[in-house]
Amino acid sequence: MNIALVLIIVIAIVVAIVSGLNAALSWLLWVALIVGVIALIAFLLRVIGGRKA
Repeated sequence: MNIALVLIIVIAIVVAIVSGLNAALSWLLWVALIVGVIALIAFLLRVIGGRKA
């Protein structure tokens, strides 16, 4: 019974860590996409505007 309880606790901790990392990675992915779109817009404005910086 104690071994089963320890096993359940370990599985719960692993699932919590994995789901937390998955949520963090998902959030970072959205941030990276937004920053990438902003950088692309800035690059296109620079190319269309013809300014050299």
